[in-house]
Amino acid sequence: MRAGFVRPSPTEINEMWVRRKGGETTRSIAQSLGRRPETVYNWLKARGGVAPEPRRRSENHLTLVEREEISRGLAAGRSQRSIAAKLGRSPSTVSREVERNGRAAGYRAAAADERAADNARRPKPCDLSRKPELTIKVAAKLRLDWSPRQIAAWLKVKFPDDSMMNISAETIYKSLYIQARGVLKKELVSHLRKRRPMRGAKASSPDAVRWNAIPDLVHISERPAEAEDRAVPGHWEGDLIAGTHNTHIATLVERASRYVILVKVAGKDTHSVISALTEQVQRLPEGWMKTLTWDQGREMAGHRAFTCATDVKVYFCDPSSPWQRGSNENTNGLLRQYFPKGTHLGVHTQAHLDYVAALLNGRPRMTLGWKCPGEVLSEMLR
Repeated sequence: MRAGFVRPSPTEINEMWVRRKGGETTRSIAQSLGRRPETVYNWLKARGGVAPEPRRRSENHLTLVEREEISRGLAAGRSQRSIAAKLGRSPSTVSREVERNGRAAGYRAAAADERAADNARRPKPCDLSRKPELTIKVAAKLRLDWSPRQIAAWLKVKFPDDSMMNISAETIYKSLYIQARGVLKKELVSHLRKRRPMRGAKASSPDAVRWNAIPDLVHISERPAEAEDRAVPGHWEGDLIAGTHNTHIATLVERASRYVILVKVAGKDTHSVISALTEQVQRLPEGWMKTLTWDQGREMAGHRAFTCATDVKVYFCDPSSPWQRGSNENTNGLLRQYFPKGTHLGVHTQAHLDYVAALLNGRPRMTLGWKCPGEVLSEMLR
């Protein structure tokens, strides 16, 4: 273990898996936990990206209270049958409990309960480990580049009445990514279409992103007509430009004047983006921003909070339709002069971003009749 490393607490581990299940990125999870992204990535990868099953004790298992009653009964010299009768348990249940935990003379309730908890923590064998014939067929189909879903469906058709030859696609995935199960070889992952080093979170799948990322999305078609003809100021377009190491800068462009505002963001997650945009917009003079048009990136999933804090309505473009934010796309191209692709954008301070924005806002633009964006916006707001 490297110096200075602090193991994650059970609370951190639980939060990590909850956030991953919700579709958050590794960097977003790391920021919420105050950890390095590579540290969180290694935690996830160690489990193949598959969250461990929550520990649950069966209602049929003895509780600590019952074990203490057994311990007191044995110390008092009562028979195991009488102890079982008082607990409402089978005599054989009490007999097995005592036999496996030190017998009558050495039975201790706390030690017995801790041992039971340890046994419950151990990974249980999966379906494939108990079905060698099924394992052979699954491995053979994986080598033919079949997906787990195809294999599971084929088995149901091929063996409709044989439960021993049926298995779910998720079980196959878990057997591939959780190598502690020791059933399917890790090399078979290379036959999957997406050769991820660990299982992807379901909430981060394309379908989940499309349907779950942005609640209460308002389409661009509902945007006021005055925003479309650029006759009235106050309607803005927004986006993120990306750099290396998952760094980003938020760009805002006023549609009528092409006036630019650049915003430093801590990350691409919706909390970081919404917080930074809210703080920036609240500094603007009243009436400067009425609407904001964005693409369907997940960073704007919290748009309702942004609207509540700023009174700025947010509208969303169609997927893969950058021309619906033409001014913003053009401005992002101009900004690459100052923030080239392949560079780390996190090194730039907000003061430097304001300086670059001032340069663009003071530069004559052909589309404005060779006036500057700053000059045009000032005239329109008089």
